[in-house]
Amino acid sequence: MARRAVNDKRRRILEAAVRVFARKGYFAAKVAEIARAAGIADGTVYLYFRSKDQILVSLFDEVMAEHIAKARHEIRSVRGAPARLRTLAQHHLKLLGGNRDLAVVFQVELRQSTKFMERFTASWMQDYFGVLDEVIQQGQRDGTLRRDLPRKVAAKALFGALDEMVTSWILSRKDYHLADLAAPVVELFLQGAAARSRRGGK
Repeated sequence: MARRAVNDKRRRILEAAVRVFARKGYFAAKVAEIARAAGIADGTVYLYFRSKDQILVSLFDEVMAEHIAKARHEIRSVRGAPARLRTLAQHHLKLLGGNRDLAVVFQVELRQSTKFMERFTASWMQDYFGVLDEVIQQGQRDGTLRRDLPRKVAAKALFGALDEMVTSWILSRKDYHLADLAAPVVELFLQGAAARSRRGGK
């Protein structure tokens, strides 16, 4: 029971941090503002996190670890590389499209610091690209994707397209379902990545 209470309070701090970082900006935000948004005393935050930096690091680590674990689980029940890529893309856009504040923190606040970018590129982004690489490699083995396709380039190209969809969605402030763009983005990717027989080539 005590552990559950600790975990609940910790999650409240992280959820409050998302809201505060999205509205104030990471560098302008204060720990006291996060505590107020979480409904706790300022000093309580430091029982769970050493600093504002650690709050942001924990936020990214935990969200992305959960995202990658769920993505791996979902693609197990999907057959074929193209269908798996669609599933991954939909999961990506659904995660960020379901929480605009989280999307702002991921797309804007993270990128204002080389230190954070380097850390996350070396940790969760590497894991994410690993999942994409596995699916692309599978498609190359079964003949649905071109065997001459550089897997790292392909993974980064698909991620980049999805990343741009999220950024455009944030900046547009229009009310549409971001996850609906997953299928057309992947289809466009497959037009270049698909094996020639699938594209009608010789």
